[in-house]
Amino acid sequence: MTLSFLLLALCPLLFVTVLKSLRYVKQPSKRRTVAVLVLGDVGRSPRMMYHAESFAQLGFKTFLIGYKGSKPISSLTSLPNVQLCYLPEPPIFGTAPFILLASIKITSQIITILYTLLTIHTPEFIVVQNPPAIPTLALVQLVGLIRGSKVIIDWHNLGFSLLALKLGRTHPFVRIAKRFEDTFGRYAYAHLFVTQAMHDHLMKDVRLVGRKVVLHDRPPSHFHRCLPPEIHELFLRLGPSLTDPALKEFLPTADVPYTTQFTTTTWGSPERTSYSPISMPKLRDDRVALVVSSTSWTPDEDFGILLEALKMYEERAQEVNRDSQSHLTGKLPRIWVVITGKGPLRTVYMSDVAKLQEKWAFVRCTSLWLEAEDYPLLLGSADLGICLHSSSSALDLPMKVVDMFGCGLPVCALNFKCLPELVKAGQNGLIFKDALQLAFQMETLLMSFPNSHLEVLRMSLQRIEKPLHLHPHQFSEGMDWNWCSWTDNWNYVVKPLVLGKVGQVDR
Repeated sequence: MTLSFLLLALCPLLFVTVLKSLRYVKQPSKRRTVAVLVLGDVGRSPRMMYHAESFAQLGFKTFLIGYKGSKPISSLTSLPNVQLCYLPEPPIFGTAPFILLASIKITSQIITILYTLLTIHTPEFIVVQNPPAIPTLALVQLVGLIRGSKVIIDWHNLGFSLLALKLGRTHPFVRIAKRFEDTFGRYAYAHLFVTQAMHDHLMKDVRLVGRKVVLHDRPPSHFHRCLPPEIHELFLRLGPSLTDPALKEFLPTADVPYTTQFTTTTWGSPERTSYSPISMPKLRDDRVALVVSSTSWTPDEDFGILLEALKMYEERAQEVNRDSQSHLTGKLPRIWVVITGKGPLRTVYMSDVAKLQEKWAFVRCTSLWLEAEDYPLLLGSADLGICLHSSSSALDLPMKVVDMFGCGLPVCALNFKCLPELVKAGQNGLIFKDALQLAFQMETLLMSFPNSHLEVLRMSLQRIEKPLHLHPHQFSEGMDWNWCSWTDNWNYVVKPLVLGKVGQVDR
């Protein structure tokens, strides 16, 4: 009853908003135009930022629509034909019932999204990220009909599967969400899929209509393995922020600007004199192993697995390093685990970590928030990456692993259905199923660090550029798992769709 009255009260406002904006509908555009819509923090939506950047580089006037939050990548905001259109945040009413909060949020989104899409220059294409499906899929279909725009749906995941994490798969709202997603997601000019598994599932379950292509995530071309001078510069910047008391006696002492916790120069050595030249930075022999895990601190990423694995690693390191035969079998290094990202469960888990590591000698785990420009540099400076993504649908792949591979960082990743499309066990990383297996993999890879097995995986991550004149079947990623950059991949898969050329479909 509450929902009915709320929607009835808001209908006049919605009608006036749409009517007012209709006068812009036939406004002519002097150039090719695209609207890229993500119902989330624009700066934390890398795939959609990359889409917008690729369209802009192709000459399109590009409107990137979403919520304001983290700073977008500079390579996007520096382009003159990109316009960021920030949506106002939906109103918050504290602890009201879920159905009321959801109704208010969705109604607010309907008004703001429609107003934005109907008042910008007529977009030739509307690219929308799914999820969330509600209300965006219905809105872009409506605007597409009104303005003659071609809708492109980027199937990043399944919206109803995320809702099921909160409400359970049998909840009526989850069934309604699935029906909504199937209905308004079925028809589009084109469908993009993050995995082949996503393509196959939707083709069978929903019977999609439109052009269909698999667009695997790929890192930007500037992602790379960092050299010692870059690592030195990074930790000169990060040094002042490393104030966690747990790190004070754990990391090697820095003598800025001559040494950092991970690098040193000639002036950083005890033998230096006032006449000693300052050499180029190099990695310190006494550095700790740097392990990075990027997480959104949400229920679909079980940080508890990593926490249990770190407990096991600490016990094993104490045992191995006091063994009189360790000089023959190798020693385990101290490790600093850096957790990046923001999310609702961060405070709870980091509180547990702080209590545990009071008694740890070989492990430190801290949370760190980085600017967009520093994030790939941290990945390129690290020794091992850990991914806890499990996927609500088991049909998408973690972008964080793509970023790590782009920075030459080997990964230990939690197993789920389609992960082998990205992580090839023993080639570019390892796959684990529980904390015990992760702890064993960390021990195996880090034994005798820095002269460890990591180097074998790291060498295989060196990017091999694929010539773009290859026949489509030759371009197939089945040849080997090495890949091109996001730009090369987008130009091969998506560019033919938007330029009206014959592209690769249903592959």
